[in-house]
Amino acid sequence: MTTNGSRSARDQVLQELRGADKLIVVTHENPDGDALGSLIAMQGILSAIGKDCLMFIAERELPLPEEYNWFPLEGLVSEPPADVDERTIVFLDCGNVERNPAEAFRRPGMHILDIDHHHDNTRFGTVNLVVPEASCTAEIVWDLMGELDVTPTLTVAEALYVGLITDTGRFMYENTGRRAHLMAADLIDAGVDVHDVYRRVYEDVPYGKLALLARGLANVERYDNGRLTLTALTATDFSDSDAEESYSEGVVDHLRAVQGTEVAALVRDRIGDGVAGLRKVSLRSGNDRIDVSAIARAQGGGGHRQAAGFTTGLSHDELVAFLRGALADQS
Repeated sequence: MTTNGSRSARDQVLQELRGADKLIVVTHENPDGDALGSLIAMQGILSAIGKDCLMFIAERELPLPEEYNWFPLEGLVSEPPADVDERTIVFLDCGNVERNPAEAFRRPGMHILDIDHHHDNTRFGTVNLVVPEASCTAEIVWDLMGELDVTPTLTVAEALYVGLITDTGRFMYENTGRRAHLMAADLIDAGVDVHDVYRRVYEDVPYGKLALLARGLANVERYDNGRLTLTALTATDFSDSDAEESYSEGVVDHLRAVQGTEVAALVRDRIGDGVAGLRKVSLRSGNDRIDVSAIARAQGGGGHRQAAGFTTGLSHDELVAFLRGALADQS
């Protein structure tokens, strides 16, 4: 039996966390700031209440992107442990179970706590605590931490703060509410140095990231009087810029800021074994009216109303035609 993001689901998740002896926390592939922040914080919180808690990040996701590689990764495993069947699996910031790369966590009969804020979450858990009104999954973890009467370490506080600022666009996105600022104040009281975290996440930019951004801006295309603003990055762009795959993070936000843009799209080649011909599409909505998560879901992806994505094998022309049609459908 599953439950939704109601108070009863919250109470049930708390009961599960208190009652479980062994747990493992997991998140989606290519984890962003909210996914990593929620993951690292939850591992620290559960360890603080005496739980045997591991944290899973697949080997192919390591090392973490430059902006997050300063996090200590206590309890990290890169393969599902031998006793995975005995552990409660805590999925964080993961809209559907397929977004985690390890099949062991998706086997029938696994005991799953699904903790998330995506409005299109598929409620795949044994218990589902889905809170779409939360600014980020880290906000839900922060709330649970208070209920568990845990005083955060600096690592936990910084992890939660990173989840908060990255998913609210540094408090500029529409999901930024009063509780987001209360959470920030609480984490500052716990020792977070705001400027230091900002510098580590948003500054100290590798030159390869700047070079890749320059290529992305040079490749911009606009359609339908600028309502769709799109750029593409090829594998050659990455190699010529000496850029890692994660360096494309943030490019799409430059497109979103262009006057008249209703949907911004970054299309980039996926790099690595077994992904030839596949590209990752990151979408941002330029206004409150367009739901890019609906566009992403039509291609097997998902996300938020204002930020979503999917992976595709469509050609460039096919993809542009799809995006223009999807945008027209919401007009």
